[in-house]
Amino acid sequence: MVTECSHLLVFAAWDTYTAERINKIFDLVNEQRGFKNEGWENYRQSLLSTYPQRDAELNFNHAAKQAYIGFGMAIAAAAIEGVDCTPMEGFDAAALDQILNLKAKGLRSAVLLPLGYRASEGDWLANLKKVRNSREDFITEIN
Repeated sequence: MVTECSHLLVFAAWDTYTAERINKIFDLVNEQRGFKNEGWENYRQSLLSTYPQRDAELNFNHAAKQAYIGFGMAIAAAAIEGVDCTPMEGFDAAALDQILNLKAKGLRSAVLLPLGYRASEGDWLANLKKVRNSREDFITEIN
């Protein structure tokens, strides 16, 4: 699949949170908005007092979940444009990170999204019935 898609999006996340990374984002927001907000600056201090001291793997897991927000938007955009895609985990992240030199950028790959147009011929799965959990097994409604 990865070798056959026309495009491959690699969603990566910070390998950990540092004071420099947090400050860079907050400074960018302040610069773009043209002002500082007391509540926003209090939030910055809250993050600075918490995240940089945490275990790097815990921080990466949190950052990876943030990357999934963009990932979800990319899947929705592909669907709107009629482009086939499928989420991919279970890849050799260490090897991919090395190929893309992500470590040097302070990043680690989190999830892949191959994009392209389906080639039905030769795809034994293409015409099989889609099997999904029932709505009742998948969704819990609270009234």
